[in-house]
Formats: sequence, structure tokens, C-alpha cells
Amino acid sequence: MEISAAGRLEVRITAADVGKRVSVRSLIEHGPSGEKFSDTVGVLTSWDNGVLRITRKSGESVRVAESTLVAGKVVPAAPARRRGPAASYEELARITARGWRPVESERLGEWELRAAAGFTRRANSVLPLGDPGLPLDDALTAVRHWYAARGLPAYVQTATGAEGTQELLCAELERRGWVREVTAELWTGALAPVADLGDDTSGVLLSRDADGTWLARYRRKGVGQAALRVLGGGTPRPGEPSVWFATVPGEEGAEAPAAIGRCVVDGRWAGFAAVEVDPARRREGLATAVMAALAARALEEGASAAWLQVETDNEGARALYGRLGFAPHHAYHHYRAPEETASEGSAAYSSAPVGDGTS
Repeated sequence: MEISAAGRLEVRITAADVGKRVSVRSLIEHGPSGEKFSDTVGVLTSWDNGVLRITRKSGESVRVAESTLVAGKVVPAAPARRRGPAASYEELARITARGWRPVESERLGEWELRAAAGFTRRANSVLPLGDPGLPLDDALTAVRHWYAARGLPAYVQTATGAEGTQELLCAELERRGWVREVTAELWTGALAPVADLGDDTSGVLLSRDADGTWLARYRRKGVGQAALRVLGGGTPRPGEPSVWFATVPGEEGAEAPAAIGRCVVDGRWAGFAAVEVDPARRREGLATAVMAALAARALEEGASAAWLQVETDNEGARALYGRLGFAPHHAYHHYRAPEETASEGSAAYSSAPVGDGTS
């Protein structure tokens, strides 16, 4: 907290600091165990009518009454992570978008509108990196019309918790009634240690295609042509992402493989998704073997860093990825337009496999 030369706590922020990362202490009337103060760190997204709104790294929005402020100051951006590859939010946002491509896309200024017949929110949402070239209300109207024309609900994908993320846009969307439906995290880590964990990957088969055998284990049933195009990423070409599918065959006569996974290699980055294991075969190291085999192939193609996406409540996946050396980089969210009607798009999304990075 900010302390004056006289030893008093001071409030050294004003409404002019909206958009900056701040740390504040405020009074609370009935805190747990008799606590009298609450500390909040995050981006100051508004200061109106005597109320501050601060967005934490997780995307949680906290309201603080100006009258309860005891201390406050602007603080530096979150320190760089001490392990794993360094990367900006924008770099990762572009890499992850290239790793999960929509069937159709269109530019709105520097925003990208993406659609894939409703297969996952990431492939059917706006990626707002930069200026849409219109006032925000006009841009959001254009977004809603674009998705309505395709029979889809309008979603905007945002991020919080890293330098250059979109806390201010999140606050503006919430102010306009957009509803946050999904929050997940993007984790990064070094690639070589993942490959080194594979003591025996001889039983992992790699392919360029998500064939019927692979799809038999994929949790998202009824995969259509649009989904296959998103999964496959298109035909590999020089300079384009390279997609690989891993399969561990099941026991003789099994209807589905024992485990599967997907990896997309793009420059220095390898992205993992759809790592799934037969529930009866868990705790046999199959997920680690799948990721190790895919990591080894990505290393051969020149990658050195890795990313994956995991939902915040998937404790099993988070524990596995932590053991493999991954750590959170930022949180990302999907905001849905308010009061959707049938004429504005009502296509439903099938639920995404938890922790596979396809939400």
C-alpha cells in the first residue's frame, strides 16, 4: 500500500487512471474473522458515480465504493513469468487463432469475425485485436448482424490478466449487457521437457487426419464437415500451421481408442488440444504418452514452446499440465450478446470437452 512520509495510508489514484493496473485497500463492514480491510489488484476499468470497478486477472469484476477507499496506487504490469517461454498476449492470441481456424472469417477493421456452423465458441466468435474502425456500439451492431445472417449467436472473445489484454473491453461489454458464459485459461510451457517425459511412445500412432477411429474417442459427437475442417486446419502448406493427430489403440474389439490428442505446430509454438483418455484406462500415463509423442514430432518441425487451453474447474487436467511444466499465462472469456432472439441467431453449441481447448 502507498504510505506517506508521515506514516499514513494514502489514495494516490484518480479517475484519470482508468485503464491502468492498480492496487487498492478498502474498508469492509463485516469481514471474515473480524477483518476490516479488503485488498484488490487489477485493472481500473471505470470510476463513475462514486464507484470504482476493478477487473482482476481472472476476469472477475470487483466494485469498490470510493467512500471506503483507504489506500490506492498505480502498480507496474504483472511481472514476467519466470518459467516457460516469454510471449505477449497478442502473439498468443494470433497463434491460438491460427491453430483453431474457422470455416469462414471476415475483417471488421482489426477485429476478425469467425464462423464454423456453431462448432465451438472459439471458431464462432469475434477476435478483437485492435480497432474495429467504428465506434464500439456500431461495431457491436455490425457483429450481431453478421452472426444473425448465419443463424448464430454473437460472441466476442476477450482476455484478461496479461499485458495488453482487454479488461476495458470486458467492462464495456458488461455495461452493455453482454453476458460472460465461459472462462478458461491459456497455459504455456517449454516443449522439450514434455517430449522427454515419454519413456515409451511406441504405442502412439500419429496421423495427419482425424479419421473415424480418432473421432470415436472424441467427446464431441456428431462431428460434421465444418468441425472436420476446423480440426484438420486445412492442407499443410509452407508457412502454414501443421496439424497432427495422435491415437493409442484400444484393446482388441474396443469401439474407440484408449487415448487421443491433437497438436498444431506453428513456428516456435506447438498447441495441444483434445487430449482424451478412456475412463477405464486413466492413471496409466496414456495422456502423458500422447503429449510426449506429439511434442517430439513438434520438436522435429522446429517448435520449442507449447500452449494449451484448460477450463478453470478442470482440476485433473490442471494437475497434469502443471506436472508437465505448464503454467497460466492469461484468462480468456466469451461474451454473448444480450437478449438474442430467433431472428438474431439462435444456433446452439454442443458442450465442449472439458479442458481440451475447444471451448
